Amino acid sequence: MVETPHGDEPLTIRTLTDADLPAFSEVLASAFLIDPSEEFLVEERTVFEPSRSHAVFDGGTMIGTGQLLSRRVVLPGGGPAPAGAVTSIGVAPGQRRRGVLSLIMRAQLELLHEAGESLAILWASEGGIYGRFGYGLGTQVTRVALPRGARFRRDVAVDPAPVRELPRERALPLIRDLYDQVWHTRAGHLDRTGAAWEYHLFDGQERRHGQTGYRFAVHPQAYAVYRAKPDWQERGPRSTVNVHTLAATTPAAYAAILRYLLDIDLVGEVVLRLGADEPLVHMLADPRAAVRTTVDGLWVRLVEVDRALMARRFLVPLDLVLEVGDELCPWNAGRWRLAAGPDGRAEVTRTDAPADLALDVSTLGAAFLGGTRLSTLAGAGRVRECRPGALARASLAFLHDEEPSCLELF
Repeated sequence: MVETPHGDEPLTIRTLTDADLPAFSEVLASAFLIDPSEEFLVEERTVFEPSRSHAVFDGGTMIGTGQLLSRRVVLPGGGPAPAGAVTSIGVAPGQRRRGVLSLIMRAQLELLHEAGESLAILWASEGGIYGRFGYGLGTQVTRVALPRGARFRRDVAVDPAPVRELPRERALPLIRDLYDQVWHTRAGHLDRTGAAWEYHLFDGQERRHGQTGYRFAVHPQAYAVYRAKPDWQERGPRSTVNVHTLAATTPAAYAAILRYLLDIDLVGEVVLRLGADEPLVHMLADPRAAVRTTVDGLWVRLVEVDRALMARRFLVPLDLVLEVGDELCPWNAGRWRLAAGPDGRAEVTRTDAPADLALDVSTLGAAFLGGTRLSTLAGAGRVRECRPGALARASLAFLHDEEPSCLELF
């Protein structure tokens, strides 16, 4: 147990047990301004890992929560690597500005460090919170809204196999098999265990927001899970199809599942969440038919700089010294020599040699998955070039042949 002084009584933080879940759920619900409920408790139970969960207490009262899920994330050019998926971060109303969040974030980083896990990832409820804890914006998500019937270019191949709507129990084995075929092919994608699938497709009333339950459209090589929001207007139906998740094993199957969604009757608009470089817009006869809004996606934190960098692959050979700043994880701070060979594999070692680039750990996290150029971050004043030419080479080396993408909330 860790203590920090505050007023007359210290705040305390500890690892949780199964018995703490009801209180954990209540604090989390109140922090997110929803009513505690049995349904919310059941949803949290699907992925609750007490040994990787923390709570802050004021006396005997729980006032803050946080959890690390055990997931794997695909790295550029490399295989899936273990990652602590940060979730269930909440501070009870009336308890903010007391250092509760800082206690939780520090405890999570120490747990991952002691376990030898090199990465932490999260989705931010507010974009201004997590940079100060060393997280960098690693991927982006684009909301794409399309009118029903939006046409493809003539040269788009659409797989002719039929798309069928199936009940959940019949669809799940098929879509799990399809996901297993594709998830490891894109940096940023996550593995999905049974518990993760249960959470990903949890279909309680509180998640629906006036929409239908999940509907499952399945093609032999693709699938989409969506909800419909009915809307009957004086000029006719203008319902909205909100696509929750979509995957395909071939470009033609991708086109087939999209064509199915765009041609559903009684619909005015189809809304999807896509990665930064999804091909959809380039398939359209009129690209302006897609109204796009881009927001932050997955945030990345390097807990062990050397091990994290050695787990991914680099696009071109590279030999340079990084000077990394990291206030929360002092074992990361200092100079590291990164030497990547023609095969993309790198050795990362401590060095006293002069730095070629200087940056903090959140900036390194932003570039880590290959979705944000170091040169872009330098333009924002977040990378300092100490040796002329080092920035251009490093910026290229950190890229990958595809943009990273993570569309799964956890």
